[in-house]
Amino acid sequence: MATSRTGKAAEHRARIVVGADGQHSLVAKAVRAERYNEQPTLSVAYYAYWRGLPVERFEGYIRPRRAFAVAPTSDGLTMGVINWPRADFEANQDDVEGHFMRAVETAPALHARFRHATRESRFLGTPDLPNFFRKPYGPGWVLVGDAGYHKDPITAQGISDAFRNADAMAATLHEVFTARRSFDEALARYQRTRDDAALPMFALTGQLANLAEPVPADLLQLLEAMQGNREAMSDFISTLAGVIPASQFFAEKNVARILAQAARR
Repeated sequence: MATSRTGKAAEHRARIVVGADGQHSLVAKAVRAERYNEQPTLSVAYYAYWRGLPVERFEGYIRPRRAFAVAPTSDGLTMGVINWPRADFEANQDDVEGHFMRAVETAPALHARFRHATRESRFLGTPDLPNFFRKPYGPGWVLVGDAGYHKDPITAQGISDAFRNADAMAATLHEVFTARRSFDEALARYQRTRDDAALPMFALTGQLANLAEPVPADLLQLLEAMQGNREAMSDFISTLAGVIPASQFFAEKNVARILAQAARR
């Protein structure tokens, strides 16, 4: 049921309703979609944009109870983003910029570039970043995007996941509408494929976002070794974008190569 602009009630029917309406999906709520692999909100994220901040490529830094990064965007602007534990939200929310800049001070070369930059936007952020999968289908409905699978933005996966899963869902529904597979068979296959692809990055995201706990030493060593290594950083970003499988980037041989390159610098 819906209400028109004139206030008149109207009913619209569809063979399948697609819920692409975010982590608080009304469709998911209406059908009571099952949630699994749940984790609570681990970190809070804030971001803003600066002008006059020279950054050639993504730069990420992890410090005790802080993770922050900068990345070039469009129109000569650079985005800065910071995460801290969810438990620190209330204490930090009245001085986001101060906490951001104090974190940046721990990276002296980056901090020096900020001295000549001008912030062009206000800080935006949220403490509402739960981590979960939902069963993405049921009689007459499917879920895509954050409605079907949501995780902390510290690995910047949301939009890539949304496009990839929407494309896969479109292909899956085409199989249903052309009678190549039954609805349940096709959608069960979609769910398995989605979860198999997403789980490695979901696990990594949980590790990085749990800033209340120390980052595992081997992961921290790898992240530090990548700084200044254009090829390694490019591959890491490609991994975050879903172009390179996480299992391939974090393979023992590839990690050993990155660490060896760092040792020679």
